[in-house]
Amino acid sequence: MEVTLQLKDGQQVVEKYGNGRFLISDHYHEGSVLIRSEETVPWTVTKFKDLTVESLQPFVDMADQIEVLLIGCGSKSEFIPPKFREELRGKGLVIDAMDTGAACRTYNVLLSENRTVAAALIAVE
Repeated sequence: MEVTLQLKDGQQVVEKYGNGRFLISDHYHEGSVLIRSEETVPWTVTKFKDLTVESLQPFVDMADQIEVLLIGCGSKSEFIPPKFREELRGKGLVIDAMDTGAACRTYNVLLSENRTVAAALIAVE
């Protein structure tokens, strides 16, 4: 049985992370990023404590196109306060938080399953 990730051409795939950057589909991105299958853009959040609804606005604006938003919290998983989680849910976003490495791997797997996934990834050293 084949277990290799099956991805469509042009999809944004996380290949490496660390040293304050990401290798995504053969291109390095310095610092934190927002990623979905079609594009990767820089993200100004560098610490979990700086995460706000406003910092996730690009995904809020397209919430109807995202099944799940993964939050890569940095080097360790963080607890998303219920009020913050509910505020995002009220805007149409379902989130799942984990350390950045786990978020990268989960993003790739969900993408290979043709799920409409997005990720906000805080860069790690």
